Formats: sequence, structure tokens, C-alpha cells
Amino acid sequence: MELPLRIYYEDTDFSGFVYHARYLHFFERGRTEALREAGIDQRVLFEAQGGPFAFVVRHLSIDYHQPARMDDEVTVGTRITEIGGASLRMHQRLLRDGACLAEAEVTIAFLAKGRPKRLDPALRAQLVALHKL
Repeated sequence: MELPLRIYYEDTDFSGFVYHARYLHFFERGRTEALREAGIDQRVLFEAQGGPFAFVVRHLSIDYHQPARMDDEVTVGTRITEIGGASLRMHQRLLRDGACLAEAEVTIAFLAKGRPKRLDPALRAQLVALHKL
């Protein structure tokens, strides 16, 4: 799944480059849109009876390769690399004109009432469909 974004002044620091923590925001938007594309509504999950259910970041690592700059048009690429019983792993890349500016490896846990919960079959099927895209 790919999400186009533009870099705004508010994303940059005094040097005109994107502030390192803003990449977290870009990658979060990419993950949210990837789940939405798979038909997974996180708000519905959160408000579900027996919930709240939520996807939470368990581990995140980012490698920065090149800086993004104000007014750049970039794309966040997101793909699922592994689906576990109560978690999934994603690989994400921030691209500008095909060049990788930063990439992240993210482990997401599925929680219910603050504790790990196995993915139910319907949710797993939606994630598997996204994984195959």
C-alpha cells in the first residue's frame, strides 16, 4: 500500500530538513491507511463489545538514509511481512522520486483490555489479504 504525502514547514526543523520524530507520524499514517485499505476500521475495533481492542506498536526501528525537505512530495510504502497469533510485522519506506529516504521495521501487537489477544479469523483473513497485495 502506498500513501502520498507532502512535507510541510511544520515537519521541518531549523535546518529545513524533516525533524527525525516526524517520520513516526508519516509511518503511523501509512500503517493506518494500509489497515483501512484492508477493510479494518480501528475505531470500530476499539469500540467493539468486549473491547476495547487496539493495535499498538511493540517495537519500532528506523534507518534514516537521506533527509526529506520542506515541500517534498513523498510516498509512504507499507507492507506486512509476517502475521503472528496476536501480532504482525510491517516494513515501511519513505520514498521521494523512488529513492528511499527512511525505512522502518515495526512489530504491532493486538491487545484487548490491555492484554495480548489472538487475532480472530475474520481479522486475520483481512490481514492476510493485505499481506498478499
